[in-house]
Amino acid sequence: MTKETWLHDLRRFLADDHVKMDEPLHLHTLTRMGGPADIFVAPTTEDETAYTVKYAYENNIPLLLLGNGSNMVVRDGGVRGIVLNLKSLHTIRIEGTTVYAQGGANIKEVSKAAASNRLTGLEFACGIPGSIGGAMAMNAGAYGGEIKDVIRKATVLTKEGNKLELSKEDLELGYRKSIITKKGYYVLSAEFELEFGNQLVIDAKMSDLTMQRETKQPLEFPSAGSVFKRPPGNFAGKLIQESGLQGKGFGGAEVSTKHAGFIVNKNNATANDYIKTIEMVKSAVREKFGIDLELEVKIVGEDMA
Repeated sequence: MTKETWLHDLRRFLADDHVKMDEPLHLHTLTRMGGPADIFVAPTTEDETAYTVKYAYENNIPLLLLGNGSNMVVRDGGVRGIVLNLKSLHTIRIEGTTVYAQGGANIKEVSKAAASNRLTGLEFACGIPGSIGGAMAMNAGAYGGEIKDVIRKATVLTKEGNKLELSKEDLELGYRKSIITKKGYYVLSAEFELEFGNQLVIDAKMSDLTMQRETKQPLEFPSAGSVFKRPPGNFAGKLIQESGLQGKGFGGAEVSTKHAGFIVNKNNATANDYIKTIEMVKSAVREKFGIDLELEVKIVGEDMA
């Protein structure tokens, strides 16, 4: 089967403008890098999502889930197969202390919605740039909070396109891992259980965390966020800074001078520039400290031919 066939088949169920061929992925990643997707699908319903996943499985077509494009580096040659983007599945609903959000909703917006309804528990997520699906898959966390602290349950699609409801225990949430990544599930929605709090206290905490993020993180440049996982008993940014790597890199990519845990696209960097900078950092930290940094970002796709 060719990508033209995939395009034709998928457009039988989805609107034409929701299925594109050779879509540039730099338009959909926070790094502003990445080559084209053979087929780019942006469903607007859960049924369309399930249809796409099932179609890919039954026809043995590679399928990559791209959320808000954070925490991911797409190589310059792009991605073969189908790229599934769930940004249009962004419904947020609040009933009492329960917050419901679809997988494509931005977790920052979910955090803000909870806060505006006097709910406490999701303040830590007010600066996380990813989608609910990505946050669930990685058990995203910041400033002492994690998804596992507030999650109630999630609805996912299996690789075969079947719906499955998972409890908090079923999700097997750990440091930057979950059953979602282990099994290759696709998150359709999640429910969080929060508590009512003091509005002034909630607002103050949100403001403080937002200020910390804006002060300490290089938000003025495109990036994939924190590049490396936290090594046991240490911090990746600290090790990188002490290795003297800030301001260094390849091409248009460099280790941020504001926060060493970030690699930024400072001047029209290619994915190759970014990946070479990652390898430079890993090599330098290994040589100086004997520590192998583990990637938090996911590198996908193919190099340029």
